[in-house]
Amino acid sequence: MSKKPWGGRFATTTAATVEEFTASHQFDRILYRQDIAGSKAHARMLTRQGLISAEEGDLIVGGLSQIEAEIDHGHFEFSDGLEDIHMHIEQELVVKIGAAGQKLHTGRSRNDQVALDLRLYLRDEIDRISELVAALQKSLVCQARKNLGVIMPGYTHLQRAQPVLLSHHLLAYYEMFGRDRERLADCRKRVNVMPLGAAALAGTGLPIDRESVAAELEFPAVTANSMDTVGDRDFAIEFASVAALAQVHLSRLAEELVLWSTEEFGFVTLADSHTTGSSIMPQKKNPDIPELIRGKSGRVIGNLVCLLTILKGLPLTYNRDLQEDKEPVFDTVKTLSACLSLAAEMLANLEFRRDRLTAAAAGGGFMTATDLADYLVTRGLPFRQAHSVVGKAVAHCLTVGKPLTELSLAELQKFSRLIEADVFSCLSVEGSVASRRSTGGTAPDRVAEALGRAEQALGIAG
Repeated sequence: MSKKPWGGRFATTTAATVEEFTASHQFDRILYRQDIAGSKAHARMLTRQGLISAEEGDLIVGGLSQIEAEIDHGHFEFSDGLEDIHMHIEQELVVKIGAAGQKLHTGRSRNDQVALDLRLYLRDEIDRISELVAALQKSLVCQARKNLGVIMPGYTHLQRAQPVLLSHHLLAYYEMFGRDRERLADCRKRVNVMPLGAAALAGTGLPIDRESVAAELEFPAVTANSMDTVGDRDFAIEFASVAALAQVHLSRLAEELVLWSTEEFGFVTLADSHTTGSSIMPQKKNPDIPELIRGKSGRVIGNLVCLLTILKGLPLTYNRDLQEDKEPVFDTVKTLSACLSLAAEMLANLEFRRDRLTAAAAGGGFMTATDLADYLVTRGLPFRQAHSVVGKAVAHCLTVGKPLTELSLAELQKFSRLIEADVFSCLSVEGSVASRRSTGGTAPDRVAEALGRAEQALGIAG
């Protein structure tokens, strides 16, 4: 029982099946750097507060550095008997430096220790993921700049609706992922609060200095309530929620790339480097990367649901159920990171088929119908009446097998005497796009302005 931090209370050894069932080192060892950084800061604070001697503090910090190097180089042995990464490090520290290592846990509990490790881990990962989102935004913006001026069909209900600039469409995703970065930054504020010192649940009677530990670990604040501190995983759930929404955005982008790369659409050619083939059909070029990105959204959404379910029935304060929080967090970080990275690569290497995009926009038949209604509105006709007039014109076109652009002036005037010869400029896809000059619209000058702002925000040359 000597290896168990709680062994003094128990008369018999823990069953091997229990040790295997309760062990978490297989996955929480990923936190070793954070655990060691927190332990070093804690040891220095204990030294300053006179709770351990300066010599003991130096021994502890030096021993922790040795352990970190051993784990870095794969020379550290793990055992189910030591449960988690915290006890592995503490027990090895005692082996290396003796009794001084037993003093490291003064004034803290594994409850606040693991909360610290997870917060330190998420703080770093949020920063890294935010950079990956920015890289994806750069790929979108570079494609928007490269294809500025290319017109494509815009869709609602997956039906051709109105012509838009391809760059406008791409910048819609830039905005989407921009909100993800904002949410990551906002989430980071609540992650970035220092929990160490809450101890098991009630704080400690020892004269510790939480604020100095927070300062060393670059936390701007400490948690305010010890009971909330050790039972809180809101910050992890919030991160998982932000990540799930970002993954959903990736899935929407992936879905469009899957559709656009089909022969039916033919809007985009994915690079050979980011596609795969068929084991039986030699002609196939499959969009497996966007399909997998789309599919992996289920994992990330599921991880959020998992965390919510773990927390929903827990009374205050710490319960062992919270051991189950780490795997969904780690999997979310890994999955979202990989998908963001591959999406940025894939976008940077694909080619848009401008001829197909332009032809699809020009051949849409009725994509400028709203422009005709707007034209009538400028002539004084109420919009609902204008809508009805254009609807009748479209019905006539369907009967005679013509698009609106091929109707003569005389034919158009049968539906409204307000229509004059200048109507044809608004019926062209170029005229339609150019007219959409409202803020946030698809007019070339508006899109150029938006593109410039995006390039400036990302620090890339226009």
